Parts: sequence; structure tokens; C-alpha cells
Amino acid sequence: MQNIQNYINGEFVAPISGKYIDNINPAIGEVYSLIPDSGAEDVQMAVDAAKKAFPAWSATPAEKRSEILLRISHLINEKLDTLALAETTDNGKPLWLSKSLDIPRAAQNFSFYGTAILHEFDEAHHTGHNALNYTYRSPIGLAGCISPWNLPLYLFSWKIAPALAAGCCVVAKPSEITPMTAYLLSEICIEAGLPAGVLNIVHGTGPGVGSHIVSHKDIPAISFTGGTKTGAEIARVAAPMFKKLSLELGGKNPNIIFADCDFEAMMRGTMQSSFTNQGEICLCGSRIFVERPIYDKFKDEFIARTKKMKVSDPLLEDTRMGAIVSEQHYNKILSYIQLAKEEGGKILTGGKAVHPEGRCQNGFFIEPTIIEGLDANCRTNQEEIFGPVVTVMPFDTDEEALALANSTPYGLSATIWTQNLNRAHHIGQQVQSGIIWINCWLLRDLRTPFGGMKQSGVGREGGFEAIKFFTETKNVCVKL
Repeated sequence: MQNIQNYINGEFVAPISGKYIDNINPAIGEVYSLIPDSGAEDVQMAVDAAKKAFPAWSATPAEKRSEILLRISHLINEKLDTLALAETTDNGKPLWLSKSLDIPRAAQNFSFYGTAILHEFDEAHHTGHNALNYTYRSPIGLAGCISPWNLPLYLFSWKIAPALAAGCCVVAKPSEITPMTAYLLSEICIEAGLPAGVLNIVHGTGPGVGSHIVSHKDIPAISFTGGTKTGAEIARVAAPMFKKLSLELGGKNPNIIFADCDFEAMMRGTMQSSFTNQGEICLCGSRIFVERPIYDKFKDEFIARTKKMKVSDPLLEDTRMGAIVSEQHYNKILSYIQLAKEEGGKILTGGKAVHPEGRCQNGFFIEPTIIEGLDANCRTNQEEIFGPVVTVMPFDTDEEALALANSTPYGLSATIWTQNLNRAHHIGQQVQSGIIWINCWLLRDLRTPFGGMKQSGVGREGGFEAIKFFTETKNVCVKL
């Protein structure tokens, strides 16, 4: 039984309370490690270490910071197999997915921001003939980074890397449900030569650790990815303290399919956007709207392909869907499937728990589920389920498709399938989502801004937007 430790001031330390939390492998339903049940005193230790490290780290030349971040990236790639197995054990996702998506992307995050800081530039403006204005950015100080359980190292690194690149010191909290790769990242940071106190990782619960990071007077910037309710609470606490906030929250994303689409490409993309990572990605298209002329054809093919998906041990190469991340989330998803039935929905396929043979018979597995016949405004279509559950509905006009797409309080992403370029641009501009994919899904360029509208969040991550978030802008006007 491994005891994970906090990483504070460049060292591994036990929680001050001496208490630990069970860490469960969701594929087998058993405890396999223990994580610190940290509290306010542990957060204070991390803040003290970060404050001590900040003057030197913020003054470190960008070239030196870049070298360290690139070493971290290299070590993540070097330890791909170890990290991928840890991610799958912690999260339940297929091992092939951890190897092909999660861990490579974490390495790319450090590599991208390690090179991005070498290409920053300041603005200068001649004001008439007798003045010069120039604008520059300086690191904001300490950054609080709180990440979720669905893409653990992927999203943890997406916050930490730009903060470190910008010259900030970080107090970070990974999800208590999936802490292992953050712990392994601590080891990598030591090996890469990251100075003590620059990154501090405090393990524990939201109330025990996250709330103290958010409310701490010496942490002026908070970057959070997670549920909308938690984001609202963070805003309630942080806004009166005038902290900078980046909140990447929930989604209930539309997948809009027009009759003129490339049907095979659309089917492949829709299978991915519906069920990748057990549907536990905030960008998954959980509401599928299909133009009526191809609705029946789509439905038949979608059901047939979904029935062929293997839900099984995440360590098997042919497994398409692994375990749900926790028993609590497993029960939540099953409760929404029951709710859909009560709201008049028809289960076209799936809808049941799965009990694989062998070591995973007590794990948390659910069939990929397709539901038809629900009203657009019912709870199943309005609330984020965050699992392998999608609803399907026909539409007749562009206007109807837009009304359906925009009918929820969320606005994170949308996918549009059509070969009509004018329609693609028109619908893309009218859908109330921060990210629009046309004839693709989850095709990411790290230079682009990422974030949502409405209750899907505040601010933008990714690209230079993230580096800007962790800095303060200052303008200097010099009279010549």
C-alpha cells in the first residue's frame, strides 16, 4: 500500500494531520494507495515555500525557465509507460488512451509553454512626437491551480506549465480521486532541477485544501477546472478579494449533424465525441441533433456501432471503454439513466451496469447509452451527466437546430457536421459556445484560446492567453 506524500518546498512531506484518504482503483473497486488528507496548515506551508521561492524564480531568465520546463517534458515522455499505467489505474480509462492522449499531451503542455516564453514580446506606441508608451508583463506572484479527475495529468500540467513559464510560483491541488500522476510529476520536477518552492502540490479534498487555496490572501490568481457549482462557490469567495479567476466549468455540448455531411467521417467522429474516456470529458457531445432526412439511418448505424463497443478491463488492448472514475460518479450516472426513463426517454441501447469477468468484476462499469424521445428542456438534456450517456433528437431547419443547441445554460463546445461551407460558418457563429468544431472533434491547437460561455466558465486558457492570465500588465509612458 503506497502512501502518496505532499510535495512542498522541493521535498516530500506527510500531512500535518497524519491522516490519509483511501485511493481506489475504479476498475476493481479496491483501495490501492493512500493520499494525504491535508488542511489549512499544509496549504500555509506551501504558500510560505512559494513566497520564499518567488523572487528568485520570477527573476530567472526566460531561457533558464524554458530549459527546466523542457527537461520536465522530456522526462514525462521518457516515463510514458509508468505514467500511463498510473493514470489508468487511478482513473479507469483504457491504457491505450492514457498512452496516446493523456501523457503525451502533458509532455506537450510543458514543451509548448517552455518554448512560448522565448517568443513573448512587449508593445510600444509612439504618442505623437513627444511621448513613448510601452507595455510589459510581470508574473503575478503565487498562483493557485486546482484540477479535475477526468484528464488528471493532462489538465494539471495545462495549468502548472504556463504559470511556471510566466515566472509564478504555484500551490496546486490535484483531484483527490486521481492523485497518482501528480505525485509522480513531483518526482520528475525534482529530477529536472526545478528549484524548491517553485511548485508545491498539496493533496486532499476540496473543503480541506481547495477552499484554503482559494481564500488565501497571498494567492492572487486562481485557475480552476471542474463543476459549475464549485466554480460558483470559488467566484463567491474570490471575487470580493479581487483575485484573477480562470474558471473552466461544465458543458452540455451539442453535436449538430446535417443531411449533407460526410456520413462515415461523421459516424467516426460522433462515436468518439460521445464515448471517449467513458464520456468523462467536458467537451463530449452529449446532445445529438440530426437533420430528419438521415435521422433513421444515423440512429440505426449509431446503435449498431455502440453495441459493438467493448466495456471491459482497461488494461486490455481491445477495450473501448473502461471504468467510471468512482463509485459515487457511477451511481450518479445510473441515477440519470433512471431519470431519463421517468422523463419519457426510450433507451435505444445500453443503460445498464457492466460486470466484466475476472479481476474487474467489482469495478464501476456502465454500458454506452443512447436515449431517444426526450424533450429538449428536460433535466436529462439540461444537466451535465459527464458519462457515457447521449440523447438523440431530429430537427428540420437550421433555426430549429440553433434553438436546440443554445437551449441549455452551458456554452463550452459544439460540433457541426456539414459540407456546406456557408452553413458551417453561419451555424458556427450563432451557436453559443466558446469552441466550435466543424467536421471534426477534439482537434486541438495549443496556440488557440480555450474556454466557454454562460455557465461553462470565465476566461480563456491555452496559448498565450494562459501566460497572460498569470501576469500583470503595466504601461509606462515616457515624455521625450
